Amino acid sequence: MPYFDAASAAPLHPVARQALLASLDEGWADPARLYREGRRARLLLDAAREAAAEAVGCRPDELVFTPSGTRAVHAGISGALAGRRRVGSGLVVSAVEHSSVLHAAERHAAAGGTVTEVPVGRSGAVDPEGFAAALDAGTALACLQSANHEVGTEQPVAEVAEACREAGVPLLVDAAQSLGWGPVEGDWSLLAASAHKWGGPAGVGLLAVRKGVRFAPQGPADERESGRAPGFENLPAIVAAAASLRAVRAEAAAESARLRGLVDRIRARVPELVPDVEVVGDPVARLPHLVTFSCLYVDGETLLHELDREGFSVSSGSSCTSSTLTPSHVLRAMGVLSEGNVRVSLPAGTPAEDVDRFLDVLPGVVAGVRERLGAPAAPAAVPAAGSGSLVVDALGRRCPIPVIELAKVIGDVPVGGTVTVLADDAAARLDIPAWCEMRGQEYVGEEPSERGGVAYVVRRVA
Repeated sequence: MPYFDAASAAPLHPVARQALLASLDEGWADPARLYREGRRARLLLDAAREAAAEAVGCRPDELVFTPSGTRAVHAGISGALAGRRRVGSGLVVSAVEHSSVLHAAERHAAAGGTVTEVPVGRSGAVDPEGFAAALDAGTALACLQSANHEVGTEQPVAEVAEACREAGVPLLVDAAQSLGWGPVEGDWSLLAASAHKWGGPAGVGLLAVRKGVRFAPQGPADERESGRAPGFENLPAIVAAAASLRAVRAEAAAESARLRGLVDRIRARVPELVPDVEVVGDPVARLPHLVTFSCLYVDGETLLHELDREGFSVSSGSSCTSSTLTPSHVLRAMGVLSEGNVRVSLPAGTPAEDVDRFLDVLPGVVAGVRERLGAPAAPAAVPAAGSGSLVVDALGRRCPIPVIELAKVIGDVPVGGTVTVLADDAAARLDIPAWCEMRGQEYVGEEPSERGGVAYVVRRVA
């Protein structure tokens, strides 16, 4: 069964498995002890730290291991903010950061701090000048991911790091998605990552804090990992994480080129094979193994289930797969379609035959889901010009029904006429404008509805 969700968790690398099993026998003792078993464990821990630091591009004494990538992010943000509290309480983040960053930002704001969200363009990348403009004298910390976890777009970290350096603001980089492919360029100050993203075992993260960065670890004091990651080190997992990071880096150049070719094939073929599809993310400045596309008139959760029936494990950032039924914050920030969102992230070693079979299966799966939802098969014919308006009541109905109902009736109004869609699903605020852009119609805007929800107004121009 092809596994196409490496962005969530990569399969355990063979080197990680070997290192894990070997260190279970050799690395079980307390590395803080001076007897023979402790010294042996300390040697393993020091070697793992040196290997990880070399891959990150920092000094070994600047890097600590944490129980997860999320803990690394939280420890990095809280420690840097506390260390620079005399400067101010400003935190600057991009609008498409991982939820671990955004949750830390929410907590900071709830405690009285200020948070500035820098918007992104339609490709998902921040504008370096716009990011620089968000920095001021009271900014204590800035955060920017190296590459986006949902759409694969790489961020201009080097340019943003330079702007932060000139402003005297440390930059924390969440490198979880990119570290296995190469070091993060630029003069960053802090970096966090997670081993299960590159084929290491789950439960290991790393946090690098450059010398000279003011940092005050939060929480009760602990002697482990420079006080930045309390608790007994999971040494076998740490050794396996470092060994696998070194291994995937050795393979990265060749595997990156191969997977990029497969992803390029998906990016080109999906719009040809499936009508009404939007491929999102930057087509060039992106991770080599990840592609995301959104299908009009499709329930994302149903689409993923149907692909699973066909033997493909993929993921989605669609609102329809969220427990809160709200659109993906990444897709919302980009202003792209959230309906029927599919993220394909290929693990190392994915054969071309699996990608070819995915492309063979996908059109029929999408067509079947659309048929069950009653989606229109083709754009409506153009009637004579004139005035007119219709109201579509989609209150209480979830994605993608409001857009399907809009598409069904747009042909019933003349060019110049309007369709007002009443909807109370948060996804409609994103998907109706996105549908208008894809269909060449005019999105007039939204207004309160006396019947509840929101009234979204669309004018027919084509």
